[in-house]
Amino acid sequence: MAANIGAIAQLLDATLDPGQHRKAETALKAEQAKPQYSLNLLNIVASDPLPAKTRLSAALAFKNFIRNNYVDEEGNYKLPQDEVVTIKQQLIGLMISSPPAIQSQLGEAVAIIADSDFWQRWETLTKDLVSRFSTTDPKVNIGVLEVAHSIFVRWRPLFRTDDLYTEINHVITTMGEPFIQLLITTNTQIEANSGNKEALKAWFETLSLLVKIFYDLSCHDNPLLETDDDAEASIVDTVKADICEALELYTVKFDEDFSKYCGPFITNVWELLSSMGPETKYDHVVSKALHFLTAVASTKDHSGNFNNEDTLSQIVEKVILPNVALRESDIELFEDEPIEFIRRDLEGSDTDSRRRSATDFYGNSRRNSRGKSDWKAKDTAIYLFISIAAKGAVTAAQGVKTINSLVNVVEFFQQHIAADLMSDSAEPIAKVDAIKYLHTFRSQLSKDQWRDAFPHLIKNIGSSNYVIYTYAAIAVERLLFLADDNGVQMFTRADVEGFANELLERLFVLIEREPTPAKLQENEFLMRCVMRILIVIKDGAAAILDGVLQHLIAITNIMKQNPSNPRFYYYHFEAIGALVRYCSGSKADVLNAKLWEPIQLIFTEDVTEFMQYVLQILAQLLESSPDSSISANFGALLDPILNPPMWEVRGNVPALARLLAGLIPRASKEIIGGDKMNQLYAFDILEATVKAYEGNVLDNYFATILELLFKKLQNNPAESFKLRFVRLFHLVSARLEAGYGTDYFIKHANKLQDNLFKQLYPAIILMESDKLARPVDRKLAVVSYTKTLCESRAFADEFKKGWANTCNKLIML
Repeated sequence: MAANIGAIAQLLDATLDPGQHRKAETALKAEQAKPQYSLNLLNIVASDPLPAKTRLSAALAFKNFIRNNYVDEEGNYKLPQDEVVTIKQQLIGLMISSPPAIQSQLGEAVAIIADSDFWQRWETLTKDLVSRFSTTDPKVNIGVLEVAHSIFVRWRPLFRTDDLYTEINHVITTMGEPFIQLLITTNTQIEANSGNKEALKAWFETLSLLVKIFYDLSCHDNPLLETDDDAEASIVDTVKADICEALELYTVKFDEDFSKYCGPFITNVWELLSSMGPETKYDHVVSKALHFLTAVASTKDHSGNFNNEDTLSQIVEKVILPNVALRESDIELFEDEPIEFIRRDLEGSDTDSRRRSATDFYGNSRRNSRGKSDWKAKDTAIYLFISIAAKGAVTAAQGVKTINSLVNVVEFFQQHIAADLMSDSAEPIAKVDAIKYLHTFRSQLSKDQWRDAFPHLIKNIGSSNYVIYTYAAIAVERLLFLADDNGVQMFTRADVEGFANELLERLFVLIEREPTPAKLQENEFLMRCVMRILIVIKDGAAAILDGVLQHLIAITNIMKQNPSNPRFYYYHFEAIGALVRYCSGSKADVLNAKLWEPIQLIFTEDVTEFMQYVLQILAQLLESSPDSSISANFGALLDPILNPPMWEVRGNVPALARLLAGLIPRASKEIIGGDKMNQLYAFDILEATVKAYEGNVLDNYFATILELLFKKLQNNPAESFKLRFVRLFHLVSARLEAGYGTDYFIKHANKLQDNLFKQLYPAIILMESDKLARPVDRKLAVVSYTKTLCESRAFADEFKKGWANTCNKLIML
């Protein structure tokens, strides 16, 4: 075979010579009749030592040979069966490993074979292609995807047949999931290589091929790509949504360059919207499609397309009204899963809802539609009015700040909506619409107008309907947070204090009506309202402290069994923190007495989710205590907070450091008089604090820390204490870049006594450093000594003898 390969390679080279090509081509035709000619050509392609031109000629010859000699008109093989099998086994791998020019020729050969054999006589092809997808090499993916596209593109003009759908189903079944994963990988790589032009080019080429294949797979309605579940989006609709999102990005960011390509996309997206039903599984793609049209309607080049009467009529009829109108699924969600209804409407998911997207689009189109009298139509009309009235974004802090000068939002509320807020018999959704309207336009109402509306909001917090009382709590909380551009709150303690207790009791009843931990924590909006009331009334809460604490502690004891909603317990502990912050001046004893037991249980039961909040509350309690000593409760905390694992949780460190800053000056007896284990833990804490914070943070405390340590050193402590003291010095000395260093240590030591460091350094630090046994400690000492010698101004100016001794110790280490 080797001789045949050599002879064929020479003939292929000769075909490139104008003087020999005719004779060489005649000789090659004779070779084609010999057994395994096709395999000989593949072997030449795979032979790296041969010139690139020879290998490319072999690839071209193989492609042409396969085109003319693979099957006859009836589809029967013209080659021996074993040769066909070997070709299929070798071809894909060889193509992927070849240079681009060769890869292109072999890819065409694969497509020719697939045209006759795929999929029933080559059912392993897609698995073979998928197995070669790469997460790191886009060039490999390009080769694989070009082959796949060359096979699948032939489906596009074909009419529906059972055989065609069977073939497409086979591809989706074997290739669908890996295809999606490659899409995700490609997106990730594009983001990761944002600064690498060459890599970006290759990954975008991969993405281009993926989109082309997606079109191939989607050009026929295929049951495998659909879902029977009205609530579950199909993979086709998911990818359509992704494409619309990409179109929106290009419209917003690259308007001038992309504008000229926008026309066909606008048409296709419009047709897409017109064909979508009301099922919830289409919500995501409809929302993304509307986002794209909203972006287009905002551009100067295309906004005119949406301003003529015919277009606007179609927009209202085919897009706005169908997508703003309440659906049965919305009403079912309102009734069956009220918290999910609220979250979709208020939070991030609402930005992807049909209603929000449709009203944004309608707002950009600058037209209104008259509502009808029934409550469903009224709900639609309110949404449309809001889209017209609101200019710009709806902010979390102030709602709508700028409104359309042609509308009067207060008058509209008074004439069409206020009755629903005050009525006991209004439809629940109509009442929710009224509350949401106030919530949206809260910046537009005066304080007097809000005083009129406030009692009705409070009344609705007592509603039996989950969505109504939750929206009322949301509106109250945001109203109490509302401030003008100078930060001046609209409602102050004096405005709220009179009804705060009643409002808090209503909220606690709603929260505590569910006895299980998960259900109790479900509605974070109620707890956020509790938190806001306590923050606004400040020390006014002292008068109702006992009752409020009783509720909050009961909630804590239930929550700790199974913390499940981080937002809920964040607001919960913020509420307790507000009580401590504002009431500890007059009620410190009450707070310490009532909070200690639940806090101790959290430590005992190791409820890690609550630890950082509890530590912050303890620090607040300690700081607000007028006594310079600490209670027995705080003394008992030394063991758990000196436990090193507590410091391994990043979120605990700020609160631990704050707590220690208050504890260390007050707990000298506990630290100095503690047993050996506690002393070592104390050093762990000090080291963790030095590692966690820059030197200026500890400036107010470091001299006190040293004073405690020096007192212990004077009493002939254990060797382990001296070694930990030395290690602490070396850590401080080594962290020069964090604002510490040897001079930092000297400065604070000499605050206690003039020239104290000059006595301490040779007797303790130099002598004990030799005894450091662990390699990591000795390395730390080397870094410390080096920075002392090179960076310390005090050693250069005042401790010249110490400089020399330090140099000797460094050499010895």
